[in-house]
Amino acid sequence: MAQVVTATPRLLLGPGPANVDPRVLQALATPVQGHLDPEFLATLDSIRAGLKRLFRTSSDATLAISGTGSSGMETCLVNVVEPGSKVLVGVGGYFGRRICQVAARLGAEVVEVAYEPGQPLDPGKMIDALKAHPDARVVAVVHAETSTGVLQPLEEIGEAVSGTEALFMVDCVTSLGGAPVEVDGWHIDLAYSCSQKCIGMVSGLAPVTFSAKALDVVRRRKSPPSSFYLGIDVLLDYWGEKRIYHHTACSTLYYGLQAALELIFAEGLEARWQRHREVGQLLQQRLQEMGCRLFAAEGYRLPMLTAVLPPEGVDAGAVRRALLEQFNIEVGAGLGELKDKLWRIGLMGYNARRAMVDTICGALAALM
Repeated sequence: MAQVVTATPRLLLGPGPANVDPRVLQALATPVQGHLDPEFLATLDSIRAGLKRLFRTSSDATLAISGTGSSGMETCLVNVVEPGSKVLVGVGGYFGRRICQVAARLGAEVVEVAYEPGQPLDPGKMIDALKAHPDARVVAVVHAETSTGVLQPLEEIGEAVSGTEALFMVDCVTSLGGAPVEVDGWHIDLAYSCSQKCIGMVSGLAPVTFSAKALDVVRRRKSPPSSFYLGIDVLLDYWGEKRIYHHTACSTLYYGLQAALELIFAEGLEARWQRHREVGQLLQQRLQEMGCRLFAAEGYRLPMLTAVLPPEGVDAGAVRRALLEQFNIEVGAGLGELKDKLWRIGLMGYNARRAMVDTICGALAALM
């Protein structure tokens, strides 16, 4: 007799994944369909339209990669970076560093524009770096630095990059669906996200979008992108009118994403941003009242992901483990040098509710 797989129910209040709306879970039980089934292809069209609304872009080069958020990062870079391309990267946390690592593996000349973790990148610093490196192919910034809880202003950098030959690339993995992201309005050429955070689905898909300027860079490459699986040229042949086979897309995940997008627009995008903002501010206020210290600078804090230092004398790692063992609550640890020094508490998508604030703060109070 086959063994039934079981898992302990957890309240997922870390940096992702988050708990999923039951209506999305129901969509994930939709019968499996083939990747070229006419009904499934119509679903891809619906998803593309929804992602264009979510990214606030008119670009038809908007789709969801079969892979996690990191595949979205690689998709953006592998299509526009060639050996020797110069890539400027704002680095003030773990995921800025990840961009550097991926670009370096593609043979890029990486120029790090460093800033202090917990602080935003001064737009003037990146603009000065671009002036010093006018041959840059890509200027890359993390919008929501998940490792530090910082929300990065983008408008000034995007405006500066738009007047050059460089492409403006933005990591929207944690922000998309929970905070304003204006791809066209902020002159963003390449953006990527994931399905399991504020969008409100399980992991496995990575929304991406390419501007006309970015597609022109792809067309003018000396050689095709080194990855066929992540090549935007062949992906668009599958997502577009040609419907040329590319890979065996998982219909289950895409039906879940379609349901998640429908819930977002039924709520209203602006209303969803406001919900995340309100519960995030409430959590941050309650944590400070408990003697905790917020890691990100005031005025630049993510609403959906709070990086927080516990009160003096409290073992961050021990409390995080106790939350899981005693309360079945998952929160994130710090990354890199911040490991076991802080907590990363997420209120994303379905979990962005006042009840979740009460639950996590009550558990923390009991343990501290």
